[in-house]
Amino acid sequence: MNFKITGTGSCVPDITKTNTEFLNSNFFDDDGNQIERSNPEIIDKFQSITGINERKYVSDEIKSSDLAAVAARNAIKDSNIDQESLDYIIVAHNFGDISSNSNQIDTLPSLSSKVKSILKIKNPKCVAYDIICGCPGWVEGVIQAKSFIQSGMATKCLIIGCDTLSRVSDSNDRDSMIYADGSGAIILESNDSSSSGILSHNSATYTFEGENDFLYYGASCNPKINKNSNQKYIKMHGRKVYEFALNNVPNAMKDCFDESKCKIENLKKIFIHQANKKMDEAIIKRFYRLYKVPQPENILPMNIEEYGNSSVATIPTLFDLVKKSDYKGHKLNTGDIIMFASVGAGMNINAITYQV
Repeated sequence: MNFKITGTGSCVPDITKTNTEFLNSNFFDDDGNQIERSNPEIIDKFQSITGINERKYVSDEIKSSDLAAVAARNAIKDSNIDQESLDYIIVAHNFGDISSNSNQIDTLPSLSSKVKSILKIKNPKCVAYDIICGCPGWVEGVIQAKSFIQSGMATKCLIIGCDTLSRVSDSNDRDSMIYADGSGAIILESNDSSSSGILSHNSATYTFEGENDFLYYGASCNPKINKNSNQKYIKMHGRKVYEFALNNVPNAMKDCFDESKCKIENLKKIFIHQANKKMDEAIIKRFYRLYKVPQPENILPMNIEEYGNSSVATIPTLFDLVKKSDYKGHKLNTGDIIMFASVGAGMNINAITYQV
């Protein structure tokens, strides 16, 4: 039995915020001290490290479930299935349906139930549930869907990754420039008529040495806001995340790819979570170093420059772009061997080897 992606879809918000729009921001460090360097210096260094020039934000009336439903509709249409035949709707996210005037997390009911309602799916046997696994949530959802199909519990699954990180970003934190909004989705089906599909996968969670605190929900960097408000925001120990990713993700990717029994020379594309351009490039460099072969050119599609980091949405959004267009010179052909790989809050790592 094969587990094939038969449809993809995405939803990219309309509002673009460029780096220059942060020039008037007041940035504080983790100790609540205003950063002495000028904003142009801060922004230039940020751009040189992350690669981000701009990011996409939702308008006030839009929530994560709205983005997820649009991406889902596009994936269902692309797969040409009857949505009533879906067995599972799995939505990966981190902060639920946060409204524009509050950063309070809203996950009741689940985003997956909201998506099912928006799509007007009648079938009660279509089970909807959410998964929170940090940025690797969408990849983990695909792995779970594959297991449902393999066990005979399902034949068709809709897996969505969505987040509106602009709603939980601390405007006084330099890291706020990283985060963005978006949603991507796929349909995964059982398919015995083709050799394509999921070839291997693996997942891991690291907590023993305090890795679970590398990304968290915490107070503002601005001491005045911190003192007078109980509001919380997405926070990150960036250096620790960077070092963790470089030390662990390449090995996890190799373990996954080795299990596929494919030759490294046949790997055509790597769709890695769009977290930080310099970090992602370093991960891929170390991955190929493990095989003692040169890194191929054009192996790493990236959209972080114009889309920013939308967490669980980065991989499915990028995959949809490349699958449906010649995105920045990247395209996919039938039979291509590709990888999905992600790292994020937890700290979680996962990867999938897939044949198109």
